[in-house]
Amino acid sequence: MASPLSVVTTNRDFRNLFFAELVVFGADWFVMVPLLVLLPDLTGSGIWGGLVLATDTGMLAVLLPFTGTVADRIDRKKIMVLANLSALVGVLLLLAVRSSATAWLALLAVSAMAAAKAFYSPAALAALPNVVDADELAAANAVAGSAWGTMAIVGASLGGVLSAVFSPYTCFAIAAVSLFLAAGLAWRIRRPLQAPRNADEPPPRTWVAVREALTYIGHQPRVLALVTVKSAVGLGNGVLTAFPLLAGRFGVGAVGAGLLFAVRGLGALIGPLAMRRVLSHRSWLLPGLALSMSLYGVAYLGVSVAAWFPLVLVLVFVAHFAGGTNWVLSNFALQSEVPDELRGRVFAADMMVAMLAISASQLIAAALVDHIDERLVIAGCALLTLAYAIGWRVATRGLHLAERTATTATQPDPDPDRA
Repeated sequence: MASPLSVVTTNRDFRNLFFAELVVFGADWFVMVPLLVLLPDLTGSGIWGGLVLATDTGMLAVLLPFTGTVADRIDRKKIMVLANLSALVGVLLLLAVRSSATAWLALLAVSAMAAAKAFYSPAALAALPNVVDADELAAANAVAGSAWGTMAIVGASLGGVLSAVFSPYTCFAIAAVSLFLAAGLAWRIRRPLQAPRNADEPPPRTWVAVREALTYIGHQPRVLALVTVKSAVGLGNGVLTAFPLLAGRFGVGAVGAGLLFAVRGLGALIGPLAMRRVLSHRSWLLPGLALSMSLYGVAYLGVSVAAWFPLVLVLVFVAHFAGGTNWVLSNFALQSEVPDELRGRVFAADMMVAMLAISASQLIAAALVDHIDERLVIAGCALLTLAYAIGWRVATRGLHLAERTATTATQPDPDPDRA
């Protein structure tokens, strides 16, 4: 396998794609962390933070069946460029959120940004195997998976600090400039971002194309298992609604909220890089995914009872070390399993299932967070993740055993004289 460093330094197109993703994720954090602190201050209610998070993920879930089909039909580079410019317009709308009377504009702005992400994400994920060689794919996934974590550290921590020192509106302006830069980086990619299509064959209608992808997923047990794996961490994602309140409990304010999001990103950064070798071992994948889900739930159970803020930060890091590993392992496996002409739609389905789980978790957490202790909200999310992880492992154990048996049967006998 190529190393993570070599794939960044020697492959210009991957480097442009990776840096574009760094900038996109950084802009997202420069918006989200200040906004999650600003809205409770303007409105006096914690429910607005949950509504923003749920709007973000809910809009993604609604649009992904359509945008995945678009990613399989239209030039993925153009999709990414236009998506970043559209998100920029949404960010500028946040500059008008100045009071409780204009708080609703934040939901409109976040909806526009989420719609842009719904187009951008399937296109970027489906494009990745097309900008690297086969021996670079595992390293490229580890590096690409670290982009979210890297910018969660930088964006969340700087977003919290700059929001406290200057204002949330400074962060929104920086995010707008960043999205313009991301559009330019995506435009610099030279390799085709999808395999050639048959020009004589008209593309199927949207819902026919979606049904084709769902039929493929339903007839491929391993792909079905991979498409449903992110839901465990998704069901636990309501914990993010409680982050600003948790920071308030410990008296650390906006800086503390930024630190919580930053260590979340640090875990998501280190997890994929540390577990990169697992990507090349097919037999480890399903048990490893089940273990990562379970560790996420256990760590957040610890957060719900921890009485010392530094310990909370450590446990959040552990949870997202596991969560980041879960995300990247499943992405790599899907990129290896799914043909290019279906990849955008399958990734859209994968993200849609995850986003529905995240949105449901965040809506429930938002409804509860003003009425019960935030630590109970965190504990409930953690228990949901654990329960899902156990159920998923039970459901996929037969598939794992069948794969092990098939692998053993195809391996040559190490002792030629046996018999």
